[in-house]
Parts: sequence; structure tokens; C-alpha cells
Amino acid sequence: MKLSSSTLLLIFSALVLLVSCASSSPAIDNFIQCLSNYSQPANPIFEAIYTPKNSSFPSVLLSYIRNKRFTTPTTLKPLAIVTAMHESHVQGTVQCAKNQGLQIRIRSGGHDYEGLSYVSYVPFVILDMFNLRSINISLADETAWVQAGATVGELYYRIAEKSGHFFGGGYGNMMRKYGLSVDNIIDAQIVNVNGIILDRKSMGEDLFWAIRGGGGASFGVILSWKIKLLRVPPIVTVFHANRTLEQGATDIAYQWQHVCHKLPEDLFIRVMPQVFNASQDSQKGKKTVVIAFIGLFLGQTQGLLSLLNESFPQLGLQQNECNEMSWVESTVFWADHPIGTSINVLLQRPKQPVIYLKNRSDYVKEVIPKEVLESIWKLMIKGGVGWMQWNPYGGRMQEISELENPFPHRAGNLFLIQYGFHWLEDGIDVTNKNLNLSKALHDAMTQYVSKSPREAFFCYRDLDIGANSDNYTSFDKAKVYGATYFKGNFERLVRVKTMVDPNNFFKNEQSIPPLPNYK
Repeated sequence: MKLSSSTLLLIFSALVLLVSCASSSPAIDNFIQCLSNYSQPANPIFEAIYTPKNSSFPSVLLSYIRNKRFTTPTTLKPLAIVTAMHESHVQGTVQCAKNQGLQIRIRSGGHDYEGLSYVSYVPFVILDMFNLRSINISLADETAWVQAGATVGELYYRIAEKSGHFFGGGYGNMMRKYGLSVDNIIDAQIVNVNGIILDRKSMGEDLFWAIRGGGGASFGVILSWKIKLLRVPPIVTVFHANRTLEQGATDIAYQWQHVCHKLPEDLFIRVMPQVFNASQDSQKGKKTVVIAFIGLFLGQTQGLLSLLNESFPQLGLQQNECNEMSWVESTVFWADHPIGTSINVLLQRPKQPVIYLKNRSDYVKEVIPKEVLESIWKLMIKGGVGWMQWNPYGGRMQEISELENPFPHRAGNLFLIQYGFHWLEDGIDVTNKNLNLSKALHDAMTQYVSKSPREAFFCYRDLDIGANSDNYTSFDKAKVYGATYFKGNFERLVRVKTMVDPNNFFKNEQSIPPLPNYK
């Protein structure tokens, strides 16, 4: 399309202003000038570029940071942020960053525990996808196209606007029924290392396999996903039942391990041991562990109680602990909002980080002995903080082959553990204390979780597993975290990476490397 002289002047003037405000680095100056080639009259790119000299740069940077550990004065900041508002902005950012030797970090707004989408140790720019959030739902063929910047809450809300009888996947309380979101993706759009937009047909089945659970940011920039919509009943039942140690919570949690993966796939029960202040007067000032049993049943309360009385009577769930609601209302409940909160809360987006955190994960394949559970509670109480989430597997999760996509944690797993340490206090001493407590709890579980490799969930990133801390991706280091996250699928991911990005432009501390010495 030919641009008018006035349009060209407007674009040039805006870009000159941006360059004058940016760092004096020639690379970033040239990067911003390069982006002018990707500006269109209807989609001007200069409105999407922020540099440290822009007054709004700090708020844009902080808005999608979830972990305050990566907001310190010593945390390296990007040379620029491109808040893409059109797919051409994504193409331009990839091409211009590659031409100028700048690393890009791709941020979509999810729970990035280790800050890999907005922190780097080398000069870098952030490609921020939060403006690309359109959701197009087709009830006729029960699918939806979802841009990468849309949140899960927005997806659930938009589906509910169309129909209350579908949901859109994800990792969580529906996985025993339908598997993961990556199990229900049927197409995608990705910008490759050459700035070309590919769909499933043009990218080929190998790359399509890799991006469904192998970390899309190692292979390109995901623009959008096409997902299958999955059916849910008009009424579901949720519960949150706290049990104290004095009420026999340890015995209940022990029994849960025997049944959690065998229960009907319509039932999901999460176990969450957490440190609290003791409530009894005799224990005032002391810590204790309370175990929450949090559930979703795809049906009504009476059906749930009948099932549990037969299969898991140790929980002793009561009718007054249950709440019936629509499925979309249940997503608000699972986001820890009070019963009755409007589903409009699903449309809220974060403003800035409020907590420091360190999270880890483990897979459990054999029942953990009761005496070990008791020792773990004592360790948690001694530390005074922390929680665990145990998410049950079985159901659909054990039916899907571990080779179907890069996510390999299928049959043979009883449940996944997520360890969480969150704190509000500033200061390096407080941070180091919590990091050490997190490591101590994780170390204490070593004997009772998966081995060779000790598996972990890729979406709960943990750089302590292994990481590349500079601009070079060591294949030997990558093999360690690669086996932990992907088991035998790591080798296929490497082959795909070598095919589509042999020079390793798309990389981070835990990215997939190409084959070493590939020519």
C-alpha cells in the first residue's frame, strides 16, 4: 500500500521523537528506526513503542510482572517495550531485533514465576502481547480462536456470553475430564524467525506438535490458538472444606492419595496443606497446618455426596460445605473470590506486582507414608510459612499418550505437587530466608517423588533445576531441565528447534536449544 507524504512525515516525526528519547545505544536507535518499515496507516507502530525515557514506561513494564523478586533496582530493564497492537508489529519486532542483535522476551501476561518473559542478562526488548486479546467463538463448530494476549478469565467470560454449556480448556480442575488445553488445540498462528506468519498447515505437524506444550517462545511468537470448546453441565458443585490436624486431616490426606486418581473423571479434589496461626487459645502464638480439600463436581450436590460417601467417606463432606452454581461462576470460586462475586471479575487485569514468590513442583507416583506427611507438616510449621497444592491426575490424563504432545506427565502419576512460598516484606534477607525454606521443603520431598528424572511441570518454571544465565544456550544444561520438564520428548523438541530456528534467536534461560554444531 502506498503511503501519502503526510502519513510518512507523521510516522517519521514520531519515530525521531522516540529515538531521541531512547538510550544512546546504536542498536536500540536502529531497532526503532527499523520498526518504521512495519508501520501502517491503520496500525501505526510508533504508538506501541515505549523506551525508558517515556513517562509511562515503568507502568507498562510493571503491569504484567507477577513476581516482585524481579522489580528490584538491580534487575536489568529492557531497552524498549513493543506493545504490539497488530500482527505486523510482531513481525517487525522479530525482524528488527534479529537484525540488530537484540534478544527479545515475549510476554503474554500469564504466571511467569521466574520472570523469563520480561528479564534478561543481555540487551533485550520486550514484545508485549497484552493488546492482542481478541476471542472469536463459533458455537456452530464448537471452537474458538483466541489471541495470545487474552487471559483465561476473559476466555471463560466470552464463552459464557455465548453459551453456558461450554468451557475452553486450561490446566486445572477439568483436566481429569478433558485433559489439558494443549490436548484441545486444533490450529495456531505463529510468527517464525523470519517474520512470517504460519498456521498449522504451513508450519507442518512437527512444529505444531512442539508448540503445544513445549514452550512456544523457543520456536517463535504465538499469535493465536484455535481451541475446541468442551461441554459442561448447566449446574456444577464446588466445595472448600478445611480440616485441622486435630480433626484427622493427615489421615484424610493419606487416604486421598489412594483414591484421587481413581475417582470418576467428573470429580476433581485438590488438597492444599498450608501453614496458619493456631486458632485455639492454648496454642496462641504458634503455627499449625490446616489442610483444605477443594473440589469441583460436574453435577449437583446430592450426586456428589452420594459418590463421596461411597468412595471417600473419610472426608466427611457435609451439604452445607457445598455450593451449586454455573460452571463460569465456579471459575470465580477457583480464583479465590468469595461465593457470589460477579463474573465480571474475570475481566480484571493486573495492575502491578504485589507479592514476592518462589514456586516449585514435583510429581508423585507412589503413596507418601503417613509418618512422612507428619514430618513434612512439622517442617512447614518450623518454617512458619508456605503451602502445597496437590492436583490429582488419572481420568483423561492417563488415557493420552505421553508422546501426543511435549507434555509427558500422563499415566503413572497420582498427583502433582506445587510448592508455594509468597511474602510481602521487602529486603534481601527476607527473600533469602524464603528461598531457603522453599529449597528445604523441596529437598525433604526428594525420596517420595518421581526419580530419574525428578519430573517437574514446565508452566511452574524453576530455574534451580538448571538454567543458562548468559546469551549462550548450553546443550548440556538444557538436557537437565529438558528431561525434567519433557522426559523423552526433549529430543524431538531439539530436532524441531534445529529445523525452525537453527541459529537460536528465540531463547531464554530454559529454552529449547538447537543441536550443537549444527551446520
